[in-house]
Amino acid sequence: MPLLSPTDTADLIACTECDALYRAVQPLPGEQAVCARCHHVLIRPRRFAGMRIIMLAATMLILITGAMFFPFLRIEVQGLSNSASILDAALAFAGGRLAVLAFVTAALILLIPALRMVLLLYVLVPVVFDRVPARHAREAFRLTEMLKPWSMAEIFALGCAVSLVKVGDLAQIEFGPAFWMFSGLVIVVVIQETFMCSWSIWKSLDSQST
Repeated sequence: MPLLSPTDTADLIACTECDALYRAVQPLPGEQAVCARCHHVLIRPRRFAGMRIIMLAATMLILITGAMFFPFLRIEVQGLSNSASILDAALAFAGGRLAVLAFVTAALILLIPALRMVLLLYVLVPVVFDRVPARHAREAFRLTEMLKPWSMAEIFALGCAVSLVKVGDLAQIEFGPAFWMFSGLVIVVVIQETFMCSWSIWKSLDSQST
C-alpha cells in the first residue's frame, strides 16, 4: 500500500501504531493489508468473520457473567480456608477511600469487557444478517474501539496466574469455576482478535446504511 500525501483525503486509512496514511484498498481473499513502515496489520478481511465474532462475543459475555459470581479460588492455610469470587475481591475495597479503587477494579476486569461485547453485538447482528444498521451503530462501534485498551479481563487472568505461582508455596490453592472461565476467556479474546477487522466493519456500516 503506497504512502499518500497529506493533501489526498479520499479513502484514507491510518495505521494505529505509527499514524502512517494510506489509500484503503480491498485485499483479495486470503490477503491482508500491512503497514509498510511498522508492519502493523491494517485490513484483514475473512470470510464469515462477522458470525464468528458474534458467537465469540456471546461466549465472552457468558464467561464474564459466570466469573462474577462463581468462586475464583479457594486458599487453605493450617486448616483455615476461604474462597472468593471476582466480585467479592473487587468489593473488598468498597469501604471508605478505597471505594473508587473498587469501582475501577470491577470496571476494568468485568464491566468494560462486558460492555464492549454488548456494543459489538449491537453493531454486528444487523450487519451480518443484511439489515439496516442499528441506530447510532457508528457511535457504538467507535466507543467499542475506544474502550479496547481499558478492557483488561485477560490481563487480570494472566496477572493472577503469575501471582498464584508465588503464593502456591505458602498455601494450598484450589481453583474455582471462575478461574477456568477466565482462562477460557483469554483464549476466546485471542481467537476473536484474529477475526476482527475494524476497516471491514466500518465499510459494512457505510454500505448498508446507503
